[in-house]
Amino acid sequence: MASPRLETYCCPNRDAATQLVLTFQPEVFCGVCIGSASVSLLLSILQLLPKQGQSPQKMPKASSSTTILLLISVCDILGGLGIIFRSTVWIGFPDFIANISVVNGTDVWPSAFCVGSAMWIQLLYSAGFWWLFCYAVDSYLVVRRSAGLSTIVLYHMMTWGLAILLCVEGIAMLYYPSVASCENGLQHAIPHYITTYAPLLLVLVVNPILFRRTVTGVASLLKGRQGIYTENERRVGMEIQIRFFKIMLVFIICWLPNVINESLLFYLEMQPDINGSPLKNVRNAAMITWIIMGVLNPMQGFLFTLTFYGWTGWKLSLKWQKREIPWESMSTSADADNGYPSAIGSSVNYQSNIHDSKKTTAASSQQTDEALSILSEGNTTIPVACVLELFLLCSKTEG
Repeated sequence: MASPRLETYCCPNRDAATQLVLTFQPEVFCGVCIGSASVSLLLSILQLLPKQGQSPQKMPKASSSTTILLLISVCDILGGLGIIFRSTVWIGFPDFIANISVVNGTDVWPSAFCVGSAMWIQLLYSAGFWWLFCYAVDSYLVVRRSAGLSTIVLYHMMTWGLAILLCVEGIAMLYYPSVASCENGLQHAIPHYITTYAPLLLVLVVNPILFRRTVTGVASLLKGRQGIYTENERRVGMEIQIRFFKIMLVFIICWLPNVINESLLFYLEMQPDINGSPLKNVRNAAMITWIIMGVLNPMQGFLFTLTFYGWTGWKLSLKWQKREIPWESMSTSADADNGYPSAIGSSVNYQSNIHDSKKTTAASSQQTDEALSILSEGNTTIPVACVLELFLLCSKTEG
C-alpha cells in the first residue's frame, strides 16, 4: 500500500501514531499486501495481453487518451511490484528490518532499503494520480478540439516532473538533516504529507468537474448535428458518463481509506497520550483502515483495467501479430448485414475510408481519432451507428 507513514517509519525517532500502525501485526499486514498486490499484478497483466479469438486490428497511431490509460496501468503494476518487494523483505528478514529502529546504527542498508522502497511506491502511485488527472484534462480538450498527439509530451513533462519534484521535496523535508537524526515535530512531517496527498486530492476534486464538462460537451456535439437529441445520442452520452463514473468510483474506493486513516492518525498525534483509554475506538479505527488500505491500494491496477477495457478473458494468444505501420494503407472488415464494422474497435478502420473518400486534412483525422478514442477504448456497449454518427459530426465540424 502507499502511505507517507512508510517514509516516516524510516526515522528512528518516529512519532507514536506511525509506530502504532506499522507495528500492528506486521506479518499479517505484509501478507495482506503481498496477496492483494500479487493478485492485482497478475490480473492486470492478463488484462493487457492479447487474447485468442480477437481478430488482429490494424490500428493507426494510438491517441493520447489511449496512451494515458496504458501508462496508468503501467504505474499501478510497477507500484504493485514495489509493494510486493517491500513486504516480502519485511516478512523474510525481520532482523534486517529491526535495524531500522537503531538510532546510531552503523549499518546503512536497512535505512536505504526503507527509504528507497517507500520512495519507489510513492513515486509510482503519485505518477498514476497525475496521469489520471491528465486523462480528465485530455478528455475535455479532445471534445473542445484542443488536444492532439503532441500534447502527450506535455503530459509526460507535467506528470513525471511534478511527481519527482513533490516526492524529492517531501522526502528532503522529512529526513532533514539526515535519516538517522530526523527532527521531531509535526511541522517537520506535514510538508511531506502535503506533497503525498496533493495529487490524490486533486483527482478527487477536479476530475469529476472535468468529466462532467466533457459529458456536457459531447452532448452538445451530438445535439448540434440535426438540432435534436434522439435516443442514440442520449445512449452515447450515458455510456461516456457511466465510464467516467466507474473511473471515479474505483479511485474513491481504493484511496478514501487513506484519507480516513491519515485523519485518524493526525488526530492521535495531536493527543498527549495516544494509548489512553478514551482513544481506544480511534486507535481501532486507525488500525482497521490501515489493513483495508493494504487490500484496496494495490487492487486499483486491476480494477482500473476492468474500467478501461472490460473483462478481456482468460485465453491468451501466443501468436505474434504484425502491427501495420500507421502510414501504410488500411483495410476494413465490414459487417455482412449493415456494411459497418462489427465492433467498436474497428470503427477506426471505417474512419480511414471516410477520410480517404472525403479527403479531409491530417489534422482533422487526428482530432477525430482522439474524440472517438474516448468512446471506443475498451467500450463494447456503445452502438456502432452512434459512434459513426459522432464521427460524421466531428468531420463535418472540422471540415
